[in-house]
Amino acid sequence: MELWVTEYQTPALGFSCKISETLRTEQTKFQHLSVVVTEQFGRMLLLDGMVQTTEKDEFVYHEMISRVALNSHPNPEQVLIIGGGDGGSLREVVRHPAVKRGVLVEIDDRVVQAARDFFPDLSCSFTEPGAEVVIADGIQYVKDHKNTFDVIMVDSTEPVGPAVELFSPGFYQNCFNALKDDGMLVVQSESPFFNENVIKMAYGGIKKFFPITKLYLASVPTYPSGLWSFTVGSKTHDPETVKFTEASSGRYYTSDLHQAAFKLPGFVQNILKNGE
Repeated sequence: MELWVTEYQTPALGFSCKISETLRTEQTKFQHLSVVVTEQFGRMLLLDGMVQTTEKDEFVYHEMISRVALNSHPNPEQVLIIGGGDGGSLREVVRHPAVKRGVLVEIDDRVVQAARDFFPDLSCSFTEPGAEVVIADGIQYVKDHKNTFDVIMVDSTEPVGPAVELFSPGFYQNCFNALKDDGMLVVQSESPFFNENVIKMAYGGIKKFFPITKLYLASVPTYPSGLWSFTVGSKTHDPETVKFTEASSGRYYTSDLHQAAFKLPGFVQNILKNGE
């Protein structure tokens, strides 16, 4: 008997993986959490039926949400991550040579515990020097910490349930206020094939407050369509310009790829134009 897990990425499309074992399934205070072992991608974390990370391809997402901002800001000493309770983004942050403090704010402590129990390559970040894990509402945390951070990363689920407000103009304004005078904000902004409205929401909302707003792309096999977008807002520094070349060697990320990721296909450029 074969067992499969399926994420319904749209009402007409499902992404399925054959699984050999279910390690955990539970209803937390905020969402349904599952950890399974897939034959293709290794261990996989799902929240409300949506793939969050897998052992095989996590490095793409975590390097690209973190290293672009970290390597284009000249002095990213204080970094905040909203969401990302698996620890992958925090791993990239605290290992950057310029970072002195990386704060991860996750609302659901059970996501953090699942990472500790099943994803050692991600949760290793929790005990790294300079790492701080806070179980709290990231929306309120941002409001309470004005002019504090050099870089803020929003490593959120898609805009459903408790994550809806993380895509709102009010939240982006609070992030702007929580950043120092030359700070940067980067958010995951979903698939240009399936989530045009989310991209418009993120790009348009960030552009209201940040004088420099740009979108870049990466290929993440287990995310809807495999093509994923990130939107970055900057107060002063051009996110396309690489300043930390010594931090450019990753499994996916390189300094050349950093710049190339901002070269957008025509249909993605049109999404941004139509959303303005």
